[in-house]
Amino acid sequence: MSAETVGIVGVGNMGGAMALRLRELGHAVAVRDLRPEAEAVCVAAGASAHPTPASLARHCALVIVCVVDAAQTREVLFGAEGVVQGLAPGGTVMLCPTIAPEDVAEAASALAARGLHWLDAPMSGGPARARDGTMSLMVATEDATWARWQPLLAQLAARLFRVGTRPGDGARTKLVNNLLAAINLAGAAEALRLADALGLDAARTLDVIEQSSGQSWIGSDRARRVLAGDAAPRAHMTLLAKDSALAMAAAATTGLTLPVAGRAAEAFARACRGGLADADDSALWRGRAVD
Repeated sequence: MSAETVGIVGVGNMGGAMALRLRELGHAVAVRDLRPEAEAVCVAAGASAHPTPASLARHCALVIVCVVDAAQTREVLFGAEGVVQGLAPGGTVMLCPTIAPEDVAEAASALAARGLHWLDAPMSGGPARARDGTMSLMVATEDATWARWQPLLAQLAARLFRVGTRPGDGARTKLVNNLLAAINLAGAAEALRLADALGLDAARTLDVIEQSSGQSWIGSDRARRVLAGDAAPRAHMTLLAKDSALAMAAAATTGLTLPVAGRAAEAFARACRGGLADADDSALWRGRAVD
């Protein structure tokens, strides 16, 4: 395992958790975020902060991009002070945002044209799992790049899946996963509202579901938060709204009609329109977001 510096652009919930994980394991880490307070948490753990993605990349063999959407990804990579302005030929960019497969393929092609390697590697599992190294990574990349970085990726993700060599296949896999997560969460919200309407004890009902055929990880995780009165944002409503919309757009390119998925995607879009965009996605239980 090389001791080369790993850069992370975007050290919010997931990127920050990865930075702390890598520092705990003894890796040199460089960070860049628009929010000084996010950088400060990483600096306190021994990371170095840099004023631009380009200046960060000059110190790194691998730059992990952990921003929100395709527009931010393009700016971080190819803007005036983007990663490609600083990363030496032979360096690698790891793309973690959930974005359209076409955007991943476009970025990978532009990176390759500059002599850079790419990892299409969206994440799943949330900040706590990113922090302790038990999250999932869905990775598409070329064989040599996989061989080069697989040992480090295994330190970040106990659930590490190589899904192919085609750029965008990591994104495609993530969209399929997150569409099902949206369906499961919307369904869990409706089911437990039914339990309440029937006069059942919600916590006891959830105990049954968790050991029976209705169990889903995301449903249980969010329902437990609601029952505990914990509304602290961990995964904002906008994320599943964005991801489910991207998945529905991908489905449309294949000619598929997905009525259940469409209803779930609309539930998250409606919740955002109803003022819950910045709330934790467990807020789907509140405000009749799934009506």
